[in-house]
Amino acid sequence: MRRFSQRNSLVTLNEINITPLLDLAFVLLVIFIITRPLLEQSIPLNLPKGGSPSGKVDVKDRMTVEINKNGEYVFNGRKISLNDLMANLEGAAKLNSKIWVALRCDESTAYKYPAELIDRCKKRGITQLDLRTFPEK
Repeated sequence: MRRFSQRNSLVTLNEINITPLLDLAFVLLVIFIITRPLLEQSIPLNLPKGGSPSGKVDVKDRMTVEINKNGEYVFNGRKISLNDLMANLEGAAKLNSKIWVALRCDESTAYKYPAELIDRCKKRGITQLDLRTFPEK
C-alpha cells in the first residue's frame, strides 16, 4: 500500500494572510474612537464650574441623568418624562442596591428640575446622588 504524506497540506498553513484581519481591527478601532465621545455626552451641556474630581467609583453602578436648560430629562441617550425616569431608576435600584445617580445639568437650568428629581429619588430610597461639574484645576 502506498502512504500519503501530509507535508503538502502543512505547507499552506505557513502562508496565512493576516491583512484582512488587520483591516478589520483598524476599522473597529476607528469606529470605537469615533463613537466614544458620543457615548460620554449625549446632549450639549454647559456644566457649572467648581468641585473637585471624585474619587474611585464603580462605573457600572452609575446611572447618568442629564437635564438641559429647557428642563428636559435625558436618560440612556433618549428624552424621557420624569415619571418614566423614576420608574427606570427605581427598577435599577431594586436590582442593584449600590446604584448611584450622576446628575448632569446645564448651568442655566432652573433649580426646580434637579430639585424635583433629587426629592423624588430620596422618597424612593435612592440616596446616593452626585451633581456633576467641571472640576477646578
